[in-house]
Amino acid sequence: MTDFLSSGLGIALVIVVQCLLMIGFVMISLLFLVYGDRKIWAAVQMRRGPNVVGAYGLLQSVADVLKYVVKEVVVPAGADRAVFMLAPLVSFTLALVAWAVIPFSDTWVLANINVAILYVFAISSLEVYGVIMGGWASNSKYPFLGSLRSAAQMISYEVSIGFIIVGVIISTGSLNLGDIVRAQDGTYGLFSWYWLPHLPMVLLFFVSALAETNRPPFDLPEAESELVAGYQVEYSSTPFLLFMAGEYIAIFLMCALISLLFFGGWLSPIPWLADGPLWMVAKMVFFFFLFAMVKAIVPRYRYDQLMRLGWKVFLPTSIAWVVIVAFFAQFGAFGGAYARWTLGG
Repeated sequence: MTDFLSSGLGIALVIVVQCLLMIGFVMISLLFLVYGDRKIWAAVQMRRGPNVVGAYGLLQSVADVLKYVVKEVVVPAGADRAVFMLAPLVSFTLALVAWAVIPFSDTWVLANINVAILYVFAISSLEVYGVIMGGWASNSKYPFLGSLRSAAQMISYEVSIGFIIVGVIISTGSLNLGDIVRAQDGTYGLFSWYWLPHLPMVLLFFVSALAETNRPPFDLPEAESELVAGYQVEYSSTPFLLFMAGEYIAIFLMCALISLLFFGGWLSPIPWLADGPLWMVAKMVFFFFLFAMVKAIVPRYRYDQLMRLGWKVFLPTSIAWVVIVAFFAQFGAFGGAYARWTLGG
């Protein structure tokens, strides 16, 4: 057996199994994320939310998936059929592919590459194409305008996210997500994590993640106040399901990135408790809870306010923070909190 696993075919089989396990984890999580999102929103509005299908409504998401799968796929007359069907598949696939470099522990990672940050950033940038393809291929003005607004919004906040991550990279001296987590492994538990030295950027990253994933209060291209539901308006059945699944997977990915970059990933918040992947999952679930609460309680922005916030507030602030962190790291300020090139500082 050992000889087989060390052969080319065995290695390929192991990689396929690992990929399937990661996809299974993400897809099963997706069912409960949608359920939790609806339950949290209902609780804030003092409603019951999903409660009929399965115990406590736990199977409601499964029922919704089955409904979408068995419905008819409607393609508008005059639409570019190939691009129309490819767009949701691109969005869904790219959202899944980004998980390849997300570590859940020192050893639980599909691809432990040295440029993991660049990989995630490149994949998230490509997700814009799925949105534009969906709007353009629909052969309708309103989806096309919605896709342009979504693309502009995503690109605007990707810039801020990039500069925020640069500050973390300067402190760590590595683009590897595992190294970033190990750099936060100090003697003070949660007070050794990057949320403390990079505190101003935690809020900016969280808000930018909301805008990057078209999440309320920044879901303007598909808001109820608009004429139509953005670039998705002509989609139904399974293609619409793929768009929605891709959006939730991207949201969960942002929760993972916040956990890894600022909150210690798989590290325990208390030094004498064991580290492990359960801490990582718990942090991701906590940040998704915050995403859901923001959706329920924060009023929606206007589009001009959204773009002004991204380009006139977040961008200059994140650039200034990069300069400040570089200065602190160079001169070893605050006991080397900003210069952890020797991991575990």
